[in-house]
Amino acid sequence: MNQEKVLKTLLAPIVSEKTTMLSAHNQYAFKVRTDSNKKEIKTAVETLFGVSVVSVTTSMVKGKKKVFKGKIGRRVNWKKAMIKVSEGQMIDVSAS
Repeated sequence: MNQEKVLKTLLAPIVSEKTTMLSAHNQYAFKVRTDSNKKEIKTAVETLFGVSVVSVTTSMVKGKKKVFKGKIGRRVNWKKAMIKVSEGQMIDVSAS
């Protein structure tokens, strides 16, 4: 996989109360491109953060329907990746 694809695979870390609790169990959540697969995500995390990835779980998050000034709209669908790293390794999400 070329370097440009690696840099564009991970869009942003997901920082919430739930994902902060998961970091104690060596799991981290990232918002990723919808066309990326598990192998690409694993390669991107290992390259960018220098950790060894144990597993990658992905899920598609459906966009919510919202009403704005009487008009019905829809938010964009996006893909979430849950990444488990090896014991003793960690990713500093706040620096991302």
